[in-house]
Amino acid sequence: MYSTLIQASTLQNLLADSTQHVILVDCRHDLANPSAGQAAYAEAHLPGARFAHLDTDLSAAKNGKNGRHPLPTRAVFAETLGRWGIDNDTQVIAYDAQGGMFAARLWWMLRWCGHRAVAVLDGGLPAWQAINGVLTSELSSITATTFMLQPELVELVVVEQVEANLTAPQPRLIVDARSPDRFRGENETLDPVGGHIPGAANRFFKDNLQTDGTFKPAEVLRTEWQAVLESRAPAQTIMQCGSGATACHNYLAMEVAGLGGAGLYAGSWSEWCSDASRPISRD
Repeated sequence: MYSTLIQASTLQNLLADSTQHVILVDCRHDLANPSAGQAAYAEAHLPGARFAHLDTDLSAAKNGKNGRHPLPTRAVFAETLGRWGIDNDTQVIAYDAQGGMFAARLWWMLRWCGHRAVAVLDGGLPAWQAINGVLTSELSSITATTFMLQPELVELVVVEQVEANLTAPQPRLIVDARSPDRFRGENETLDPVGGHIPGAANRFFKDNLQTDGTFKPAEVLRTEWQAVLESRAPAQTIMQCGSGATACHNYLAMEVAGLGGAGLYAGSWSEWCSDASRPISRD
């Protein structure tokens, strides 16, 4: 079972083993051009891969107050998994072409539904192409099945908990995955208000990656993340970002580093800043 990352060469061998029930999910996306991922998938994707659209398959409807990528209910997402042919015995491999930026969202959501056998292709599509992995434009037939929800393996934090955390005697550390300039409230192009949640620390999700787009070694991630956490246990932290996607990347990096147990505020900054009564910091 693969439950965090899988290397391209390992995936190649896994797919060659007909005894394994493996389903790939292509999570490519472009925040500035939401149709780009599906267009790229139609042009070429890993054999047999399903396509997951961040705005529809991995998100619920927006209402102006619940952020840019609100989570669907677990029940609705379980139905989506079943339509993709994913059941409780499936090894799921998620990939994108952005260093796991969007694949990590699917990884986290499956763990939220209680599924352990889900991993992100380390390095994504570029890593697959680097070993001359096969690509195709053909669509595979899908046999729908039933995915049965299991107890959650991750903690979902809601906005009321984050509000209460501001005045808690021993507050949990909020870790914001956005770029440093957006964290400071500068160059904000995705959300109507710039800044960050008071007391939050900043760990840009791209700092989890090496120059080739693969994750840094576990021991390096552990050292870097321990510097962010200082003396806190992972359970005393809450991952957050702009809309709940790249926060999952930080969550995955912590798991790779052996620092599992954080919470995830899925509504993130886009939900937080939708209510003018919530405080904002820009320092």
